[in-house]
Amino acid sequence: MLTTLGRRSGEPRRTTVLYARDGDRIVVIGSNTGSERPPAWALNLLATPEAEVQIGRQQLRVRATEVIGADRSRLWKLMAEKYGGFDIYATRTQREFKVFALAPL
Repeated sequence: MLTTLGRRSGEPRRTTVLYARDGDRIVVIGSNTGSERPPAWALNLLATPEAEVQIGRQQLRVRATEVIGADRSRLWKLMAEKYGGFDIYATRTQREFKVFALAPL
């Protein structure tokens, strides 16, 4: 579960996202199943990068960083190996999906 602050409302917004671990970071992709519009949670992270993640019973405060370049390619591959749908979603739109690394605070 990912909890962000709504970029307009300032209210907590909670959503379920697929993730992978990259060392101590948590990787998420703002695919929105290939929609032309990014998911609200990704826009929220761009506006306010501090968020909270719950995995099982563990809760973590994190800071999101958009990943670019070679690291983005590597993390995309990591996520696509975990869930092949990301490659399919990418064929549905011209939009480049944001890849975020969530690092513990």
